Amino acid sequence: MKKVLTIAGSDSSGGAGIQADIKTITAHKMYAMSAITALTAQNTTGVYGIFEASPEFVKNQIDCIFTDIEPDAVKIGMVSNAEIIKAISERLLYYGAKNIVCDPVMVATSGSRLIDSDVVDTLVSKLIAISSVITPNIPEAEVLSGMKINGKADMQRAAEIISDKTSGAVLVKGGHFEDCADDLLFDGNDFHWYEGVRIDNPNTHGTGCTLSSAIACELADGYALTEAVARAKDYITGALKAGLNLGHGSGPLNHMFNL
Repeated sequence: MKKVLTIAGSDSSGGAGIQADIKTITAHKMYAMSAITALTAQNTTGVYGIFEASPEFVKNQIDCIFTDIEPDAVKIGMVSNAEIIKAISERLLYYGAKNIVCDPVMVATSGSRLIDSDVVDTLVSKLIAISSVITPNIPEAEVLSGMKINGKADMQRAAEIISDKTSGAVLVKGGHFEDCADDLLFDGNDFHWYEGVRIDNPNTHGTGCTLSSAIACELADGYALTEAVARAKDYITGALKAGLNLGHGSGPLNHMFNL
């Protein structure tokens, strides 16, 4: 059985973060492990409290995982503390972690910045730099590239700029556009476009967490990155089409639609 580690925060409502990652990994018939960076009190209407783990405790969790059940892939979600970022990077490099998928969560759906600029610099130099693939959405790609993205040509230019910051590939997600939902993968040499399907479902809580976890699963299973992204997109499309409707806000996906 393939093993996938998720390093992220906990979502008490179960739609995003560690909970979404574990559900996604399980739906791919793989063994899920976690290193929790923070506890959150949240639901479909918002985030009402955050309690961060210490960098030392995050290190402790990662050590316990790698010295016993070595992961075939690692997914990294939201980490808003520079010292935790440094701790994660140091441990992953120490253990020679493979198939690292980083979802650089920096901008809320509302457009608000979630982490400070100095923390973004640490995220870029310590985690994005060592990732196999990073998965920014349009607002996050704008932060990382320092440019405004208004269409496909801008997505390509931004991907090229961001590519200089990582040893891996860049998947710019186009879901924020009104007229298209196409995603762009740039591996440092070639561009690969994935046509997006607009699904009439307002319940999109945790889509970024879910997609990055699904990519990690496909990489763990031995698929090349271009195919891993395509398969992960098929999975999240199915989870959205299932039409789960829970909560009073933007609800979660049905991660288990295919079971």
